[in-house]
Amino acid sequence: MTRELSLRILPQEAYNEQSIMAYLQQKEGIKAQAIRVLKRSIDARQRTIYVNLTVRIYVNEEPEELLYTPVEYHDVSDRPEVIVVGAGPGGLFAALRLIELGLRPIVIERGKDVHERKKDLARIRPEQRVDPESNYSFGEGGAGAYSDGKLYTRSKKRGNSDRILNIFVQHGASPNILVDAHPHIGTDRLPRVIENMRNTILKYGGEVHFQTKMTGLIIKDNKVVGVEAVDNSQRSMFNVQCSMFKGPVILATGHSARDVYRWFASNNIEIEAKGIAVGVRLEHPSMLIDQIQYHSKQGRGKWLPAAEYSMVQQVEGRGVYSFCMCPGGFVVPAASGPEQIVVNGMSPSNRGGRWSNSGMVVEIRPEDIETYQDSPALSVMHYQEELEKQCWLQGNQKQTAPAQRMADFVNGRLSADLNPSSYAPGLLASPLHFWMPKFVSNRLREAFKIWGKQKHGFLTNEATVIGVETRTSSPVRIIRNAETLQHIRIAGLFPCGEGAGYAGGIVSAGVDGERCAEACATYIRG
Repeated sequence: MTRELSLRILPQEAYNEQSIMAYLQQKEGIKAQAIRVLKRSIDARQRTIYVNLTVRIYVNEEPEELLYTPVEYHDVSDRPEVIVVGAGPGGLFAALRLIELGLRPIVIERGKDVHERKKDLARIRPEQRVDPESNYSFGEGGAGAYSDGKLYTRSKKRGNSDRILNIFVQHGASPNILVDAHPHIGTDRLPRVIENMRNTILKYGGEVHFQTKMTGLIIKDNKVVGVEAVDNSQRSMFNVQCSMFKGPVILATGHSARDVYRWFASNNIEIEAKGIAVGVRLEHPSMLIDQIQYHSKQGRGKWLPAAEYSMVQQVEGRGVYSFCMCPGGFVVPAASGPEQIVVNGMSPSNRGGRWSNSGMVVEIRPEDIETYQDSPALSVMHYQEELEKQCWLQGNQKQTAPAQRMADFVNGRLSADLNPSSYAPGLLASPLHFWMPKFVSNRLREAFKIWGKQKHGFLTNEATVIGVETRTSSPVRIIRNAETLQHIRIAGLFPCGEGAGYAGGIVSAGVDGERCAEACATYIRG
């Protein structure tokens, strides 16, 4: 016999399946053969912390073997080809869905595979420079592979996010992501999952080409029939190996592929400026965030995970909010080219680090900034670039990030010294309140004051403000038809995911990738 039950119990009672079964027997009089947790969330709104659970109870029978429903794939070696540009979540999920639909994906990725990419990331600290083709934005897995792997999305209208989580589990992610209210794979585990996804694509007849950079679309009779690309692994001043890949195109290049946006603008292909959010990374000691969020001097204690928070505030007509909060994580250098400093955050699966960090950003709309005369559609991107370069100049033209203690930032004081930080390339004391755009810094300072009153201890000089966080989303939207998902003017081109302006994270990009694959299949079959 099985039954489902909703529980609201203490953290020590919800710690694992054995403790939950002990609670059921002692408090509910239910002696279960086994249980399966279906949903789990933490309620930390009051001083007494509770865990909300939905559990399936098995009495005198064993649970089913699989925790997920596997997707079946079949060989597509001899089927029509679709070019997928980009091996981030949008591109990978598009490729897997194409295989399901009986089409052969040809994936081209400008960066390296996850293992080779990791070596380039490790060189940023000692060399103080970024490889423009292999970094935290470019390479297999996209920006999410080495920037946390959080899997929750606020968008429920565009597709089945549970299906995306299911496919992650099929490829090696922990089944806990099917259960937790805020699922998270972890930076240490996600690369292996991504590699397994790539191996599925190859096993069933697809292709994956690394260090292969799209340089342009092939357009005939107002229809995309393929892409031109160069081999980055062999490229030199005297040797540029060009290739052509033929087929309709799913364009999933991510939010940092500025060369793609410039190609669209220079070729008069319709794009438009899109709002973003910019600000800083705010880093606290994780123990302090645990104490604040769990209302206890002991912090998380033995039974609770590293605490999360979510902040949002309207200041002078614009939203100010936390973004990509990383409990027990670290701040990373996320630039994708020279003369840039960009910061982001990530967490390992155990979230056991000494610090917790979050992006703290201010909403920027296209009308808030000066129009870029060379191409109005690139105005927001140009603003983004200028702020990243200004940050690089403040950081002594290295990857050393300008930083300020939080209370000093709010009160307009230069910090005499800085807190220890997880940011590996190092910090440099700098008056962010002075040189950042006043539109951004003044709103951040006001929001920090408000949150400091709401959460005692949050506004403190134990926390560090690190500049700058700019890659919250794409600054450009590649305009597509809402029904066919093709570009509004050019057939056979399916702008996809975060880089096209239609997603905002791993899960939503995966959902959009699947939708573009389905639309492409409809296009091919007439």
